[in-house]
Amino acid sequence: MKSNQIKQRRKDNIIRGLIYALGSFGAVVLATIIGYVLTNGLRLVSLDLILGDSRILNTDVFVEVGPGDYSDINYNGELELFYSERWGIGFVNTFNRAGNEAVEIGYVHPESPFINSFDKNNLDEEGNNLIITVRPGTTVEKGFTDTDVFLGRFGAERISTIVNEADGIREISIQTRGGGIRGSLITTLYLIVITLVIAIPIGVSTAIYFNEIASRNRFTNLIRSMVDLLTGVPSIIYGLLGAALFIPLLNNTINTAGGSVLSGALTLAVILLPTIIKNTEEALKVIPSELRQGSLALGASRTQTIFKVVVPSAVPGILTGVLLGIVIIGEIPL
Repeated sequence: MKSNQIKQRRKDNIIRGLIYALGSFGAVVLATIIGYVLTNGLRLVSLDLILGDSRILNTDVFVEVGPGDYSDINYNGELELFYSERWGIGFVNTFNRAGNEAVEIGYVHPESPFINSFDKNNLDEEGNNLIITVRPGTTVEKGFTDTDVFLGRFGAERISTIVNEADGIREISIQTRGGGIRGSLITTLYLIVITLVIAIPIGVSTAIYFNEIASRNRFTNLIRSMVDLLTGVPSIIYGLLGAALFIPLLNNTINTAGGSVLSGALTLAVILLPTIIKNTEEALKVIPSELRQGSLALGASRTQTIFKVVVPSAVPGILTGVLLGIVIIGEIPL
């Protein structure tokens, strides 16, 4: 008997040791991943990333006037400025949002010809090049002067030297920094609000009808079964529904161009309806029948009982269904 207990104890110790070893290994791996993300990711997170525009705009600019004297500058930036006094433009070495080295325009003199440079790629209604102002913070990709060529990887000092020695600027390719998530944040908020405005009234009304008004028959049982079935449909199927139904419908009715926030909200509303209906119906079921009977006994009509007694008592459960719907929106790849 003792030998069996010893064997069992050894077996338990081995199993416990394996569990501790695997758990420790998993914890170390998880800590390593978190440390790597914090070390390499936090330096890329900034207010500019959150509030910045997501669009990256590329264009080519040129000037038609020659160099001048723009030696009086008022630069108070933190980065070292390499300034061209003949063209009134300064360059700085920096890093883009991906953490790669880049050259940006750090300062533009108020009287520099780059304040009123010309956009080589875009024309106005009369066929003339658009006037564009080169602003600090713009990334320099490459450029062509009358005597030389430079690339962004040359560095700010060398680019400044090449530009300062030039008698004419034929073209400078610039890029307005994008990669911000401001547009995504705003669009997501719009999408959630419009989706809930559409889904909540329909879902709650349907649940009230099923639980408080409709009688139990084959038709209502079929509808309930279909609602239960919809909760298990993959989101990609709903995406195909939106692409095949809502996008063409809105394009033909309100002249939207392709996918829009409204078409996405309608699709998400269809996804949320089963969740809201089921949670609201369950919230209504737990309301004691005595409340309904007492309200009717006091002379209230059925409609008054539903909307003044039952529904207010079920508000916490209804809000739970709405919150679950918002969680579902967050899990769907938009």
